[in-house]
Amino acid sequence: MLRDVVIIGAGMGGLTAAIRLAHRGCRVTVLEARDRPGGLASQVEFDGFAFDAGPYVLLDRPGLEWAFAQLEMELADQIPLNRIPDVYEIDAEHGPSVAVFDSLDRTANEIDRRWRGSGDRYRTFIERMQATYARLQPLQWVSRPGIGKLLKTGAWRDIPFLLRSLSSILGSAQLPNPVIEALGIWTHVAGQTMAAAPSPLAMVPAVIHNIGAYYPSGGIGTIPEALFETAKGLGVTFHFASRVHRIRCHAGAATGVETKEGDVHPADAVISNTGLGTYLKLLPDDAASAIPVKTRNALERLPLQSPGVCVYLAVKGPVKPPYLKFRLRDEPDGCRLLVTPSVLQPSLAQDGWSPARLIAPMQHHRAESGGETAQRSFLKNVLEEVWWQRPFDNVRILATRIPLEWGSTFHLFRNSMNPVMTAQFMRTGRLRHRSPWIRGLYLTGSATHPGQWVSFCAVSGVLTANQLLQDLES
Repeated sequence: MLRDVVIIGAGMGGLTAAIRLAHRGCRVTVLEARDRPGGLASQVEFDGFAFDAGPYVLLDRPGLEWAFAQLEMELADQIPLNRIPDVYEIDAEHGPSVAVFDSLDRTANEIDRRWRGSGDRYRTFIERMQATYARLQPLQWVSRPGIGKLLKTGAWRDIPFLLRSLSSILGSAQLPNPVIEALGIWTHVAGQTMAAAPSPLAMVPAVIHNIGAYYPSGGIGTIPEALFETAKGLGVTFHFASRVHRIRCHAGAATGVETKEGDVHPADAVISNTGLGTYLKLLPDDAASAIPVKTRNALERLPLQSPGVCVYLAVKGPVKPPYLKFRLRDEPDGCRLLVTPSVLQPSLAQDGWSPARLIAPMQHHRAESGGETAQRSFLKNVLEEVWWQRPFDNVRILATRIPLEWGSTFHLFRNSMNPVMTAQFMRTGRLRHRSPWIRGLYLTGSATHPGQWVSFCAVSGVLTANQLLQDLES
């Protein structure tokens, strides 16, 4: 099978799709606007310290293992993963703190110490979520599971669960409110409410206790680097600093990609790793007209997720567990996160200074409507908070990023990480791997899969490639 495929974006989905297709004999060209692969999963350096650009924890090891296996790679051989014992702590502004450990017993005992009787209820909830996860997990590896797959896996019994919101599921656990807030922290840090968030996020604590939360030796960026080296070894061609102008189309089919530098890359198929931007930015007008007006309007209205603000720090003094320290304030955009990787890898320290990141989500509509002035004001307020400075003897601010800078540095569509993964979007709005409107056009990445985790994007790339290969063979 010798077909030309052009992939837009060398993020996780683009890299895994490239490897899968190269294994099957396709000629693959990857166009990346930045000077390195990995997208938001890559690394950045400031003042001699290496930092994760975006993701900071691996919560779905089985998903990443599955994706690597499909690419004829062994995750354990390629990426040494360290299981995190003290995963995170939530410090509410007006309430008790809650810690979540790798150990279920340790977590439940701590909860029971504060709220007598709640430890057993926590264990019961985790057991229920673990059983749900075991039934639903295989569906992650299917492009769009139908009723047959639900029946085969036994996941049909979880349809009511999937139709509920995160707040509804957590509320049914009858746990103290601070514990519920701690279990729902992954939606807080994404800048959305638990009422709008999808129910599968309730399974995250069960995954942490039963499978583990992990951090790669060398950082998250080692994952796309390993994929990049494998892709190069298979003959995949990479063009960096190559900004896509548009997807070329003829007679309702994708025929190649044109860059802003004036280069044209003909193709039998195009895979886009740019999510909504594929339909709302990269298609020529005549091709975009094939998208029904109602559908296009719905895509335009989807709420987007801002990357928020980020501060890259060097800190001096004791760096103590847990790895992730959350702070919840009683205000909009009130979630904060301090990431201290030297808790897991003390060797990262240099002359007594350790790298750390301070992250604060900011709602996309607020960031866009307020512009740079509002974004820098928000960043200033975050920096002035004392809670994150208190544990250290000294801090140095090495660099900062506001949403506008995330957008320009990583070439993000509308300065966003694409749609917020709401319950409704996960059930009905996810973009299909094969475009229903443009022949030969395929999509990969977080907008096609239930979440923006590194593993989900890796799985999405494999599923997109599988769909393309199936179409070529037929």
